[in-house]
Amino acid sequence: MSEALNELGAYIEAKRPDCVLGWDIAFGELNVDVAPANIAGFIEFLKTDQTCKFATLIDLTAADFPDRPKRFTVIYHLLSIYQNHRIRLRVAVREDEMVPSITDIHPCANWAERETFDMFGIIFSDHPDLRRLLTDYGFTGHPLRKDFPTTGYTEVRYDEVEKRVVYEPVQLTQDYRQFDFMSPWEGAEYILPGDEKGEAK
Repeated sequence: MSEALNELGAYIEAKRPDCVLGWDIAFGELNVDVAPANIAGFIEFLKTDQTCKFATLIDLTAADFPDRPKRFTVIYHLLSIYQNHRIRLRVAVREDEMVPSITDIHPCANWAERETFDMFGIIFSDHPDLRRLLTDYGFTGHPLRKDFPTTGYTEVRYDEVEKRVVYEPVQLTQDYRQFDFMSPWEGAEYILPGDEKGEAK
């Protein structure tokens, strides 16, 4: 299988050098790094080329790396049922950079692009309906960014007095505690019964 993937990677790079920034094989899957501006044309090539025939978009998501200049990596998983291959495309983008939508090529990307926009704040240009999908109307921030607080900024509850849902700043009932996850007997000055069995040779 790895030989076939190597041949496929070399073929794709030779056919579309304007799109492919690099490629590798990891965990039995072909990974291709793609220039952001060329992603839509590249995915259309992968779909229509007779050697590739990646006609099915399996998933579209992102990963956040706050320390990198290109903070986000948009990830596309494609499947060729004709050739029995999978491919992962990676597009590295800055926080202020837009990614071309692929909804014209794969209509099922509509939902995934909206979800990625909602969770990470990545904007997909030419998307037909780029609105929040999972969070509430008027929600502030993007929950899957690594700098987003685990508790969020606001909490929602139903107010019996006002007879409506109200938004309030998060109030924690207790501060976060630090746990060392050390076993209770590790570091103790005494020996518990049975500990000597663990040291026996």
